[in-house]
Amino acid sequence: MAEENITTRTVDQFVLQQIDSVSHLEALLLVWNGRPKVWSIREMAQSLYVSTEVAGQILNDLARRGLVQEQDASSGHYECRLTSPELEKFMAHLDQTYRHELVRISKLIHSKAPSAVREFARAFRFTKEKK
Repeated sequence: MAEENITTRTVDQFVLQQIDSVSHLEALLLVWNGRPKVWSIREMAQSLYVSTEVAGQILNDLARRGLVQEQDASSGHYECRLTSPELEKFMAHLDQTYRHELVRISKLIHSKAPSAVREFARAFRFTKEKK
């Protein structure tokens, strides 16, 4: 049971730190579950029921965080390239958690401050100087 709580906590931390919206999480899971498929912005827009502009921004956000990779610079095509068995295991757990706890994970995402506010707050974080 303790291991399960740690895993839930890890998923929650990931969602709080890396995911800006439900659409971001769903795009990440679509890319991961669809691998080795390469996703165009248009395909993602159709799958998420959003405009191509919104889908492009979501994929760019995920790529900037290293969660997906653009196939070639400015190609508009994105894919999942897992780098470790640990990441594979984490993504499987994230996917399963979202499927079984959709409402809880969605509420967790919606409870966060908007990403612009979080970015602004990060600029004012103080760190202890090393001597």
